[in-house]
Amino acid sequence: MNSYFILKCVTSGILVGLISEVARRSPGFAALIASLPLTSILALIWLYKDTHDLKAVIGLSDGIALIVLPSIAFFLVLSLLLRLGWSFWPSLTWACLLMALIYFAYVKLLRFFGISF
Repeated sequence: MNSYFILKCVTSGILVGLISEVARRSPGFAALIASLPLTSILALIWLYKDTHDLKAVIGLSDGIALIVLPSIAFFLVLSLLLRLGWSFWPSLTWACLLMALIYFAYVKLLRFFGISF
């Protein structure tokens, strides 16, 4: 494994760790940080740094913009199930499953309209 790959992994991991630590003190501020497209920005930076291919960056950016909407269902369902008294792991599991189904249906819908990525 090369050191550049390790740097990318460590940088991305630090971001996740930072958000989880901030959430212990201020859930609202952590939510703000987590809602920012930081992972996507890092992916775009790494892609550009690795390839200098603007068409690849445009493709990734377009793909992210098209596919981000179904992920909102995950957060809404997780929150709803937890509020209804479900425990964490079953709520997380069902939210993930529902999100996966929504992604699948959403991609099919996009393809129906001639949109692919």
